[in-house]
Amino acid sequence: MVYISDDNLERFIKEDVPYIDLTTIMLGIAGKKGRISFVCRDPAVICGTEEALRIMGKLNLNPLFHLPSGSAVKPGTVILEAEGRAENLHLAWKPAQNILEYLSGIATRTAAILARAQEGNPHIQLLSTRKVFPGTKELAIKAVIAGGGMPHRLGLSETILVFEQHWAFLEGYGQLLDKLRQLKKQKLEKKIIVEVNSLDQAIQVCQAGADGVQFDKMPYPDLALAVARLRAIKPELLILGAGGINAENAADYAATGIDAIVTTAVYYGKPANIGVTMTPVND
Repeated sequence: MVYISDDNLERFIKEDVPYIDLTTIMLGIAGKKGRISFVCRDPAVICGTEEALRIMGKLNLNPLFHLPSGSAVKPGTVILEAEGRAENLHLAWKPAQNILEYLSGIATRTAAILARAQEGNPHIQLLSTRKVFPGTKELAIKAVIAGGGMPHRLGLSETILVFEQHWAFLEGYGQLLDKLRQLKKQKLEKKIIVEVNSLDQAIQVCQAGADGVQFDKMPYPDLALAVARLRAIKPELLILGAGGINAENAADYAATGIDAIVTTAVYYGKPANIGVTMTPVND
Protein backbone atom coordinates (compact mmCIF):
# COMPACT_ATOMS: atom_id res chain seq x y z
CA MET A 1 0.00 0.00 0.00
CA VAL A 2 2.79 2.42 0.92
CA TYR A 3 6.44 2.05 0.02
CA ILE A 4 8.69 1.96 3.09
CA SER A 5 12.35 2.25 2.10
CA ASP A 6 15.05 -0.17 3.22
CA ASP A 7 16.95 2.81 4.62
CA ASN A 8 14.14 3.50 7.08
CA LEU A 9 13.88 -0.11 8.20
CA GLU A 10 17.62 -0.35 8.70
CA ARG A 11 17.53 2.88 10.69
CA PHE A 12 14.93 1.35 13.02
CA ILE A 13 17.23 -1.62 13.63
CA LYS A 14 20.29 0.56 14.16
CA GLU A 15 18.45 2.75 16.69
CA ASP A 16 17.89 -0.31 18.88
CA VAL A 17 21.29 -1.92 18.44
CA PRO A 18 23.87 0.86 17.95
CA TYR A 19 26.78 -1.57 18.48
CA ILE A 20 26.11 -4.96 20.13
CA ASP A 21 23.41 -6.87 21.99
CA LEU A 22 25.26 -7.05 25.27
CA THR A 23 22.71 -9.26 27.05
CA THR A 24 22.70 -11.97 24.39
CA ILE A 25 26.50 -12.01 24.29
CA MET A 26 26.89 -12.23 28.07
CA LEU A 27 24.31 -15.01 28.42
CA GLY A 28 26.06 -17.08 25.76
CA ILE A 29 22.85 -17.88 23.86
CA ALA A 30 24.07 -16.81 20.42
CA GLY A 31 23.84 -19.58 17.88
CA LYS A 32 20.86 -21.32 19.47
CA LYS A 33 17.88 -21.73 17.20
CA GLY A 34 14.45 -20.41 18.16
CA ARG A 35 11.05 -19.16 17.08
CA ILE A 36 9.48 -15.76 17.67
CA SER A 37 5.71 -15.35 17.80
CA PHE A 38 3.70 -12.10 17.88
CA VAL A 39 0.21 -12.42 19.40
CA CYS A 40 -2.43 -9.70 19.46
CA ARG A 41 -3.98 -9.58 22.93
CA ASP A 42 -6.98 -7.38 22.09
CA PRO A 43 -9.35 -6.95 19.15
CA ALA A 44 -7.48 -4.95 16.53
CA VAL A 45 -6.88 -4.18 12.88
CA ILE A 46 -3.34 -5.31 12.18
CA CYS A 47 -0.80 -3.25 10.29
CA GLY A 48 2.95 -3.45 9.74
CA THR A 49 3.46 -7.19 9.39
CA GLU A 50 5.11 -6.71 5.99
CA GLU A 51 7.67 -4.29 7.43
CA ALA A 52 8.26 -6.54 10.44
CA LEU A 53 9.00 -9.43 8.06
CA ARG A 54 11.38 -7.28 6.04
CA ILE A 55 13.26 -6.42 9.22
CA MET A 56 13.51 -10.10 10.04
CA GLY A 57 14.73 -10.89 6.55
CA LYS A 58 17.53 -8.37 6.96
CA LEU A 59 18.53 -10.25 10.10
CA ASN A 60 18.53 -13.69 8.43
CA LEU A 61 15.32 -14.93 10.03
CA ASN A 62 13.00 -17.27 8.17
CA PRO A 63 9.31 -16.27 8.01
CA LEU A 64 6.79 -18.95 8.94
CA PHE A 65 3.46 -17.13 8.94
CA HIS A 66 1.93 -13.66 8.90
CA LEU A 67 -1.41 -11.94 8.50
CA PRO A 68 -1.52 -9.10 5.97
CA SER A 69 -2.04 -5.50 7.03
CA GLY A 70 -5.74 -4.66 7.25
CA SER A 71 -6.68 -7.98 8.89
CA ALA A 72 -9.19 -7.67 11.73
CA VAL A 73 -8.25 -10.06 14.53
CA LYS A 74 -9.65 -11.33 17.81
CA PRO A 75 -7.73 -11.53 21.11
CA GLY A 76 -5.15 -14.32 21.14
CA THR A 77 -4.54 -14.28 17.39
CA VAL A 78 -1.02 -15.08 16.20
CA ILE A 79 -0.19 -12.45 13.59
CA LEU A 80 3.42 -13.29 12.73
CA GLU A 81 6.00 -16.03 13.34
CA ALA A 82 9.61 -16.53 12.24
CA GLU A 83 12.58 -18.74 13.09
CA GLY A 84 16.32 -18.26 13.28
CA ARG A 85 19.32 -17.84 15.54
CA ALA A 86 18.68 -16.41 19.00
CA GLU A 87 20.91 -13.38 18.52
CA ASN A 88 18.98 -12.39 15.38
CA LEU A 89 15.61 -12.98 17.02
CA HIS A 90 16.57 -10.51 19.75
CA LEU A 91 17.79 -7.93 17.23
CA ALA A 92 14.47 -8.08 15.37
CA TRP A 93 12.22 -8.22 18.44
CA LYS A 94 11.68 -4.58 19.44
CA PRO A 95 11.85 -2.85 16.04
CA ALA A 96 9.24 -5.30 14.74
CA GLN A 97 7.06 -5.10 17.85
CA ASN A 98 7.13 -1.29 17.90
CA ILE A 99 6.07 -1.09 14.26
CA LEU A 100 3.29 -3.61 14.78
CA GLU A 101 1.94 -2.00 17.95
CA TYR A 102 1.96 1.62 16.80
CA LEU A 103 0.69 0.97 13.29
CA SER A 104 -1.99 -1.44 14.46
CA GLY A 105 -3.10 1.16 17.01
CA ILE A 106 -3.60 3.73 14.26
CA ALA A 107 -5.32 1.21 11.97
CA THR A 108 -7.64 0.10 14.78
CA ARG A 109 -8.66 3.66 15.66
CA THR A 110 -9.19 4.47 12.00
CA ALA A 111 -11.48 1.48 11.56
CA ALA A 112 -13.39 2.31 14.76
CA ILE A 113 -14.00 5.97 13.83
CA LEU A 114 -14.97 5.01 10.28
CA ALA A 115 -17.44 2.42 11.56
CA ARG A 116 -19.08 5.00 13.82
CA ALA A 117 -19.19 7.54 10.99
CA GLN A 118 -20.84 5.02 8.67
CA GLU A 119 -23.69 4.72 11.16
CA GLY A 120 -24.58 8.27 10.15
CA ASN A 121 -23.73 7.92 6.47
CA PRO A 122 -22.65 4.61 4.89
CA HIS A 123 -20.91 6.50 2.06
CA ILE A 124 -18.78 8.79 4.24
CA GLN A 125 -15.02 8.81 3.80
CA LEU A 126 -12.47 9.24 6.58
CA LEU A 127 -9.40 11.36 5.80
CA SER A 128 -6.38 11.76 8.07
CA THR A 129 -4.51 15.04 8.45
CA ARG A 130 -0.80 15.85 8.06
CA LYS A 131 -0.37 16.11 11.83
CA VAL A 132 1.84 13.03 12.14
CA PHE A 133 4.94 12.79 14.30
CA PRO A 134 7.89 13.88 12.11
CA GLY A 135 9.68 10.96 10.48
CA THR A 136 6.70 8.59 10.71
CA LYS A 137 4.48 9.74 7.83
CA GLU A 138 5.02 6.69 5.60
CA LEU A 139 4.14 4.30 8.41
CA ALA A 140 1.21 6.40 9.63
CA ILE A 141 -0.31 6.66 6.16
CA LYS A 142 -0.03 2.91 5.67
CA ALA A 143 -1.83 2.35 8.97
CA VAL A 144 -4.65 4.75 8.06
CA ILE A 145 -5.19 2.97 4.74
CA ALA A 146 -5.12 -0.43 6.49
CA GLY A 147 -7.93 0.82 8.75
CA GLY A 148 -10.10 1.90 5.83
CA GLY A 149 -9.21 5.60 5.68
CA MET A 150 -7.19 7.73 3.29
CA PRO A 151 -4.82 10.65 3.72
CA HIS A 152 -6.43 14.09 3.33
CA ARG A 153 -3.40 15.21 1.36
CA LEU A 154 0.17 13.99 1.58
CA GLY A 155 1.90 17.35 1.41
CA LEU A 156 1.84 20.93 0.16
CA SER A 157 2.52 19.87 -3.44
CA GLU A 158 -0.92 18.31 -3.88
CA THR A 159 -4.36 19.92 -3.67
CA ILE A 160 -4.67 23.71 -3.50
CA LEU A 161 -5.98 24.00 0.06
CA VAL A 162 -6.48 27.60 1.20
CA PHE A 163 -6.49 28.40 4.93
CA GLU A 164 -7.08 31.64 6.81
CA GLN A 165 -3.30 31.75 7.26
CA HIS A 166 -3.02 32.15 3.48
CA TRP A 167 -5.50 34.94 2.96
CA ALA A 168 -3.99 36.81 5.92
CA PHE A 169 -1.39 37.92 3.37
CA LEU A 170 -4.01 39.16 0.90
CA GLU A 171 -5.86 42.47 0.98
CA GLY A 172 -9.00 41.13 2.58
CA TYR A 173 -11.41 38.30 1.83
CA GLY A 174 -12.51 40.01 -1.37
CA GLN A 175 -9.05 39.62 -2.88
CA LEU A 176 -9.13 35.92 -2.03
CA LEU A 177 -12.34 35.58 -4.04
CA ASP A 178 -10.69 37.36 -6.98
CA LYS A 179 -7.71 34.99 -6.66
CA LEU A 180 -10.04 31.98 -6.72
CA ARG A 181 -11.59 33.15 -9.98
CA GLN A 182 -8.09 33.46 -11.46
CA LEU A 183 -6.99 30.10 -10.08
CA LYS A 184 -10.00 28.42 -11.63
CA LYS A 185 -8.56 29.32 -15.02
CA GLN A 186 -4.95 28.43 -14.13
CA LYS A 187 -5.17 25.33 -11.94
CA LEU A 188 -5.30 22.71 -14.73
CA GLU A 189 -6.23 19.39 -13.05
CA LYS A 190 -5.74 20.48 -9.43
CA LYS A 191 -8.75 20.93 -7.17
CA ILE A 192 -9.22 24.09 -5.13
CA ILE A 193 -10.44 23.62 -1.55
CA VAL A 194 -10.96 26.49 0.89
CA GLU A 195 -11.31 26.16 4.65
CA VAL A 196 -14.25 28.26 5.86
CA ASN A 197 -15.68 29.24 9.23
CA SER A 198 -19.22 30.19 8.24
CA LEU A 199 -21.94 29.46 5.70
CA ASP A 200 -21.54 32.95 4.20
CA GLN A 201 -17.85 32.30 3.50
CA ALA A 202 -18.69 28.92 1.99
CA ILE A 203 -21.27 30.40 -0.36
CA GLN A 204 -18.86 33.10 -1.48
CA VAL A 205 -15.98 30.74 -2.30
CA CYS A 206 -18.40 28.31 -3.92
CA GLN A 207 -19.69 31.05 -6.23
CA ALA A 208 -16.08 32.13 -6.91
CA GLY A 209 -15.30 28.70 -8.35
CA ALA A 210 -13.89 26.60 -5.51
CA ASP A 211 -14.25 22.85 -6.01
CA GLY A 212 -14.79 22.25 -2.32
CA VAL A 213 -15.04 23.75 1.14
CA GLN A 214 -13.75 22.49 4.46
CA PHE A 215 -15.72 23.54 7.54
CA ASP A 216 -13.55 23.84 10.64
CA LYS A 217 -15.00 23.23 14.10
CA MET A 218 -18.59 23.96 13.08
CA PRO A 219 -21.17 22.28 15.38
CA TYR A 220 -22.90 19.49 13.50
CA PRO A 221 -26.45 20.98 13.68
CA ASP A 222 -25.15 24.14 11.98
CA LEU A 223 -23.12 22.04 9.55
CA ALA A 224 -26.21 20.12 8.47
CA LEU A 225 -27.98 23.38 7.59
CA ALA A 226 -24.91 24.62 5.72
CA VAL A 227 -24.64 21.42 3.69
CA ALA A 228 -28.29 21.58 2.66
CA ARG A 229 -27.91 25.19 1.52
CA LEU A 230 -24.70 24.53 -0.42
CA ARG A 231 -26.09 21.43 -2.13
CA ALA A 232 -28.94 23.56 -3.44
CA ILE A 233 -26.45 26.05 -4.92
CA LYS A 234 -23.83 23.62 -6.25
CA PRO A 235 -24.72 19.92 -5.92
CA GLU A 236 -21.27 18.71 -7.00
CA LEU A 237 -19.42 20.79 -4.37
CA LEU A 238 -17.04 18.73 -2.23
CA ILE A 239 -17.85 19.39 1.44
CA LEU A 240 -15.50 18.34 4.23
CA GLY A 241 -15.89 18.53 7.99
CA ALA A 242 -12.84 19.00 10.21
CA GLY A 243 -11.85 19.97 13.73
CA GLY A 244 -12.59 17.97 16.86
CA ILE A 245 -14.22 15.01 15.11
CA ASN A 246 -13.64 11.66 16.84
CA ALA A 247 -15.34 8.34 17.54
CA GLU A 248 -17.87 9.93 19.90
CA ASN A 249 -19.30 12.42 17.39
CA ALA A 250 -18.34 10.92 14.02
CA ALA A 251 -21.84 9.55 13.33
CA ASP A 252 -23.44 12.94 13.99
CA TYR A 253 -21.02 14.71 11.67
CA ALA A 254 -21.39 12.09 8.95
CA ALA A 255 -25.18 12.44 9.10
CA THR A 256 -24.91 16.12 8.12
CA GLY A 257 -24.36 15.08 4.50
CA ILE A 258 -20.67 16.01 4.20
CA ASP A 259 -18.57 13.96 1.81
CA ALA A 260 -15.73 13.23 4.20
CA ILE A 261 -14.49 13.69 7.74
CA VAL A 262 -10.99 15.10 8.18
CA THR A 263 -9.46 14.09 11.51
CA THR A 264 -6.25 13.80 13.48
CA ALA A 265 -7.84 11.55 16.11
CA VAL A 266 -6.59 8.37 14.41
CA TYR A 267 -3.01 9.19 15.42
CA TYR A 268 -3.61 9.77 19.12
CA GLY A 269 -4.15 6.86 21.49
CA LYS A 270 -2.72 3.64 22.85
CA PRO A 271 -0.70 1.30 20.66
CA ALA A 272 -2.17 -2.14 20.04
CA ASN A 273 -1.32 -4.69 22.72
CA ILE A 274 0.91 -7.24 20.99
CA GLY A 275 2.77 -9.83 23.03
CA VAL A 276 5.99 -11.56 21.97
CA THR A 277 7.19 -15.03 22.91
CA MET A 278 10.38 -16.88 21.97
CA THR A 279 10.81 -20.63 22.19
CA PRO A 280 13.83 -22.86 21.48
CA VAL A 281 13.64 -25.01 18.38
CA ASN A 282 15.50 -28.32 18.11
CA ASP A 283 17.28 -28.99 14.84
